[in-house]
Amino acid sequence: MQVIHNILAFSEVWALLIPLYFMLRWRNQPGYMKPVKFYIWLALLINIQIILIYFFRKKWDAPFWFESNNHLYNLHSLVRFLSFALFFLMLRQAFLRPLKIAAVVLFIIFTIVNFAYYENYFDFWSFSGRLLSIEAGVLLLFCLQYYFFILRDDTHSTDRPPSFWVVTGLSIYVVVNFPIFLFYKAMLKQFEDFAIDIWDVHNISYVIFCIFLARAFYESGRSRRNPQNTTT
Repeated sequence: MQVIHNILAFSEVWALLIPLYFMLRWRNQPGYMKPVKFYIWLALLINIQIILIYFFRKKWDAPFWFESNNHLYNLHSLVRFLSFALFFLMLRQAFLRPLKIAAVVLFIIFTIVNFAYYENYFDFWSFSGRLLSIEAGVLLLFCLQYYFFILRDDTHSTDRPPSFWVVTGLSIYVVVNFPIFLFYKAMLKQFEDFAIDIWDVHNISYVIFCIFLARAFYESGRSRRNPQNTTT
């Protein structure tokens, strides 16, 4: 079981290599995929640091900012939210666009206020379940809006565009992890072993998320080879 746990712990890095392969193989992607590309590169850099700290923080006399990787999850949350919010804004879907822009602005304001007055970013217990759960909730609303647009668009092709696979993977990830993010900080303080074990659920959902991103890049490459396929 420990071997499986370690494989899943490393998944925060190796899972990103799956979409990265397809992204590099098919570079000519729709414009709205640029934020997804940005996310993959930045998430890879952040997650490498997370894994290094997780496995080596107890093996050397590290500086205080290397004693915990919790703050990096907060940073990853910000990167993920901003990247996929921009992804949704770049789609050809004017429906509720002003509300999505307002949601992004409010999220940024919330983040600044939260870490300025309520949570210490570099504190050991600084994993911000509040930040990650709100991020997951807002992104889920964006995903539901996307599906609503697809359903009401009578002219939409029966082929699934690359954006569909991105949104589907993101939907699975945020639905699975919303309750984990919401209660994780409390679990860390009171039931640390359980919190560590349940993070495997997060890692499994992250692998699924990355597989769907890879599918999006693959479908985009396939549609470019077959021009009759359309994208949203």
